[in-house]
Amino acid sequence: MRNGTVGLGALALMALTAASGEAAQERGPVTDLPMPRYVSLNAEEGNARRGPGTSHRIDWVFRHRSMPLRVTAEFEHWRRVEDSEGEGGWMHYALLSGVRTVRVEAERVTLRLQPDSRAPEVAHLERGVIARLLECRIGWCRLNAGGERGWAERAGLWGVDPGEVFD
Repeated sequence: MRNGTVGLGALALMALTAASGEAAQERGPVTDLPMPRYVSLNAEEGNARRGPGTSHRIDWVFRHRSMPLRVTAEFEHWRRVEDSEGEGGWMHYALLSGVRTVRVEAERVTLRLQPDSRAPEVAHLERGVIARLLECRIGWCRLNAGGERGWAERAGLWGVDPGEVFD
């Protein structure tokens, strides 16, 4: 792209991407990581500010180490984050970790030995529990919560996208 114009090759690529039904993944301007993406709080307490900088007013204080947060914007050393309820603001990147966690949003989630609703139960997690995310398959995620490891149905969790798969 030069002077605000898009070349024919770029137009062809954009048309091909649109035709195939795949949306181009937005990337962060600072980190070049996917946007939005999930991170976790790397401190006992983290201030979420109205803007990217210490001169901006604190709008929210997160007080749960390892809680999952969604990064929605980047500016220099600052990341715009939100929690499962949409609360948030700008936080310094040093307060965030790439370690993936999830928050139980359902009243109760059952951890199972395998990703199968008939598999033996390992533990039960109540609403608000924060667990380390180890792996995700379609419909299921493997978690570590309080030393217990098992598979939970993704529907009751916040901090992982519906179609996200990784190991």
